[in-house]
Amino acid sequence: MNVARSIEQKLTALEPSRLELADDSALHAGHEGAKGGGGHYRLTIVSQQFSGKNTVARHRMIYAALGPMMQRQIHALAIRAYTPDEAETISQP
Repeated sequence: MNVARSIEQKLTALEPSRLELADDSALHAGHEGAKGGGGHYRLTIVSQQFSGKNTVARHRMIYAALGPMMQRQIHALAIRAYTPDEAETISQP
C-alpha cells in the first residue's frame, strides 16, 4: 500500500465527511527532508469530531491518527481541518 493510501486509511478514524490529500513530494525533490524518504502532503479534512476544538487540538487529533507515520513516511503535512459547518462557509482554493 502506498503512503497516501495509508494516510487516508488511518484518517478514517476521524470519520471525515470529506478528505482531500495531495502529494507534493515531487515539488520538494532535493529538499533535505525528502532525502530521508519522508513525503510532503497537503490535507483538507472535514469532520464533525473537530467541533468545539481549536486548530491545535484538531492537528493533534490528526497526528494521533497517523501515529508513527509522522516520524517516517511524512516529512511535512499542511493541514486544513474543518467542521462541516465551517466547510460550508469557507471558500476553498
